[in-house]
Amino acid sequence: MSMFKDIPVDVGVIYEGERIRRNDMHIELGGPTVKEKFELAKVRPMNEVDDGKVTIIGPDIKDLKEGGAYPLGILVEAAGATLDQGLEGVIERRIHGYLNFIEGFMHLNQRYDIWMRLGKKSFQKGLNSFEQIGKVLYRLFKSELPIIEKVQITFITDPVKIKEMYPAALAEYEARDAKARGLKDEEVDTFYGCALCQSFAPTHVCVITPQRYSNCGAISWFDGKASASIDPKGPVFAIPRGEVINAEKGEFSGVNEMAKKRTMGEVTKVWLYTAFDHPHTSCGCFEAVTFYIPEVDGFGVVHRSFKGATVNGLPFSTIADSAAGGRQVDGFHGMSIEYMRSKKFFAADGGWNRVVWLPKEIKERVKDFIPADIVDKIATEENVQSVESLKAFLKEKNHPVVKNWKEETAATVEEAAAPAEAVSEGAVPVVTASTLPITAGGFKIILKDAKIYANKVIIKTLKDDKAEKR
Repeated sequence: MSMFKDIPVDVGVIYEGERIRRNDMHIELGGPTVKEKFELAKVRPMNEVDDGKVTIIGPDIKDLKEGGAYPLGILVEAAGATLDQGLEGVIERRIHGYLNFIEGFMHLNQRYDIWMRLGKKSFQKGLNSFEQIGKVLYRLFKSELPIIEKVQITFITDPVKIKEMYPAALAEYEARDAKARGLKDEEVDTFYGCALCQSFAPTHVCVITPQRYSNCGAISWFDGKASASIDPKGPVFAIPRGEVINAEKGEFSGVNEMAKKRTMGEVTKVWLYTAFDHPHTSCGCFEAVTFYIPEVDGFGVVHRSFKGATVNGLPFSTIADSAAGGRQVDGFHGMSIEYMRSKKFFAADGGWNRVVWLPKEIKERVKDFIPADIVDKIATEENVQSVESLKAFLKEKNHPVVKNWKEETAATVEEAAAPAEAVSEGAVPVVTASTLPITAGGFKIILKDAKIYANKVIIKTLKDDKAEKR
């Protein structure tokens, strides 16, 4: 872009979706190893904003040691005759898109979960100051959102200053979220979609409803409405809700049509209130992931900053990889923390009665939204560290999922008592699964409650198999 001739690297949409691996990075800003980080947008009176001013509080990029991970706060202060506080979330989320326009600069996540990397090549080309990054943000905000008349940007790397500002940033996010609670999905005829993350997940589009925030947790229904109105050609757009096809699972004709169109036919159905069959797709910027634990027929939830292994032995990164990329994966669902405060939170699957494990930090944050009769029956990392101990905990607390175990056991006993006419004499069970997907000939076949028997099982190494084919 011609407006960036004084920036030492290219700036343009071509760089959206660029990943910078650890071996290729010069520095990391925020991310999973840094506790306190944030990006915040505030609308100010005209006389309080010095247009174009970029301030750096703490060490600049060139002063940070290569290979390190550092705390970062970004404060964008904007002013405009028709700008109001209701647009702060819209401005804030644009930081993600605009920073990803910079060659060799990667931005992921949002709010208090930001994660950025500067590549070695771009640093060597001369991208060595937040002043340059601030200029890019300033020019893009002014050119892309004319409603913004003045804007100033502050980068904070001083750990003491970030620690001082961090609680206030969290309070701003909570106040903004609280305003969006109350409206119901059935009370509106328009939802909103966000395609900001399609550069990282081509078949993903967030569906934003009054009772379902964007996966990143940064865009409410009101934010979506505001964004679509001030920038009709931008990444956030209106979705006519259409007919209600399935009220329980959250299937709407307008959402299905949008998904089919925006994903080039890859996704044809989206069910908003369930983690099974046609769950909402996940990008990579989600705040948390719900994961199914088949041994107890319940859900666990883990958030991005949780350290160590979850109750099933897997860390957040592994579970996140199972959901990310714009896929629809049974039982794996990237989502916002705010969605856990919604009455539509996996309503078709039993809602909170199906949740069996949460990190203590998240449980405390959403405690007031968990039904009183279930809150003490949900385990945390302090109660259990394995699926076996989780089973014992749920049994002791008489969690609602335990009733399902009894029903399943009764059904299994009944099946065992029935004559197994279809099973050959001498056959042994080789596969048993509650859900078994098989892909063949371009079709995906899902076997429910599958039990597969074989008269003979032959185990070969790949080496032996190749030798036979020669």
